[in-house]
Amino acid sequence: MTPRDAADDNGSRWSDLDRPPLNAAALRRAVVREDGLYRDIQVVRRTGSTNSDLVALADRGDADEGAVLVAEEQTAGRGRLDRRWSAPPRSGLFFSVLLKPAEVPVARWGWLPLLTGVAVATGLSRAAGVDTALKWPNDLLVTVDGEERKTGGILAERAGEGGVVVGVGINVSLRAGELPVPQAGSLVLAGARGTDRDPLLRAVLRSLEDWYGRWRAAAGDPVASGLQDTYAAGCATLGRTVRAELPGDRSLVGEAVALDGDGRLVIATKDGVQEPVGAGDIVHLRPA
Repeated sequence: MTPRDAADDNGSRWSDLDRPPLNAAALRRAVVREDGLYRDIQVVRRTGSTNSDLVALADRGDADEGAVLVAEEQTAGRGRLDRRWSAPPRSGLFFSVLLKPAEVPVARWGWLPLLTGVAVATGLSRAAGVDTALKWPNDLLVTVDGEERKTGGILAERAGEGGVVVGVGINVSLRAGELPVPQAGSLVLAGARGTDRDPLLRAVLRSLEDWYGRWRAAAGDPVASGLQDTYAAGCATLGRTVRAELPGDRSLVGEAVALDGDGRLVIATKDGVQEPVGAGDIVHLRPA
């Protein structure tokens, strides 16, 4: 692991009093339990990518299930299609969790990014009072000035022996002038009742532990665990006309009508064909 645990470039981690640092000890007391999922929580000042760091630890056998790595600043965060994710120090939540769902058939592991999305949206709704919608497969959306904006994303990667690292990035306190692109959003711009990242992170981690436990107890069955129905209920993509940019420079336009049992998005074309999409970039073509 090569995170930089030193002072910010300006020499003080208290340089922005609206963005205090996370309290690692308090987070551990709040979420690490002997009978719980989380084994440890590490907070580092700066790193390239919490996912890359935790995957490397898992590959070396130096991390157990439930290890959590949080960065106050990510300089090379990654999303799907290797897109970059960056934000000012302490302006968001950037963290990764190592999961080892041994009880679940590998064929069902594709639900883990969707499960994480449900858990994050649920936790943010409770702790921040912000209605967070899900864009298939792994974007978190909020409403800013009547417009749908992306405020977060999720990335899952295989790690070590039988492990998956799920990474989450959420814009919490980014102001309008700090947004990476005009289409982005943040919790504060969406009217969050609070932007204290400690209770937000605790709520999200507890929600993830709850949903992961349900899913694992059901051997990954998305119906029995309630995951499929809950994701569909919070998915802003379903019922929309979308364009799917697919591998091989192929695109598909139609209505997103359902999620199948593998978590794929089912798109109905104007020709009456229903095609499941398991990977690709989804563009919403009209408002809900």
